[in-house]
Amino acid sequence: MDNKAVLAAAAAEAERNLRQSFTNLQFEDFEPSPVRGPIYQMSAGGRIIYYAPDSEHLLFASIFDKNGVNLTALAQEVGAAKRLKAVDTALAFTVGPENAPTVIEFTDPDCPYCRALDRYWAAKAAEGKPVRRLIFFVSGIHPEAAAKAEHILCSTDKAVAFKTIYTGAAPAMLRTCTEGRAKVEAHARIVGSAGITGTPTLIAGGKLISGFQQAEIETFLSSAKSAHAPR
Repeated sequence: MDNKAVLAAAAAEAERNLRQSFTNLQFEDFEPSPVRGPIYQMSAGGRIIYYAPDSEHLLFASIFDKNGVNLTALAQEVGAAKRLKAVDTALAFTVGPENAPTVIEFTDPDCPYCRALDRYWAAKAAEGKPVRRLIFFVSGIHPEAAAKAEHILCSTDKAVAFKTIYTGAAPAMLRTCTEGRAKVEAHARIVGSAGITGTPTLIAGGKLISGFQQAEIETFLSSAKSAHAPR
């Protein structure tokens, strides 16, 4: 049997196995993938990535077993649990009512997606669905992020200063103070220990959400609302 016949036989067997294991899956084409050799799993910034060294491919994907279990999501939850251990929430800057569903939020004052997320939270609060945000400032991405975070933490009315900065406005002179600078530095250490590399990053309901993923946030809010509903 020549090489083409061997490959064709292997592909036919793989397709039979696929149809037997995933009986509800409908597909039109079935052919060899460009990925070769073993595939390894790694975590980067809270996201699970797969690497195939033989063909030098990175795979940004979700892996499901034959029972429909999302193994990638489970791995991300394990990673989120590890990150939670590195986060001292007592050091967070807090926004929102105490009795609301709580999220841990890693944010950057100059990140456009972080500002979009802040507008989203404001819209949810206006709908009567507020959250309590335990905020940690990420200051290593944009050059003025640390100074703006310090300004917020040094302001008399921190909530107003936060809102002003996150609209994209900034005073001509940013406030500075020893306490605020120390807190920004403490946040930087927590961000490093938690392995956070992008903003916004949320830990919500024990799950890590990388970026402004509105569908995932809506799922959290729905489940949080159910958990708080009277029984």
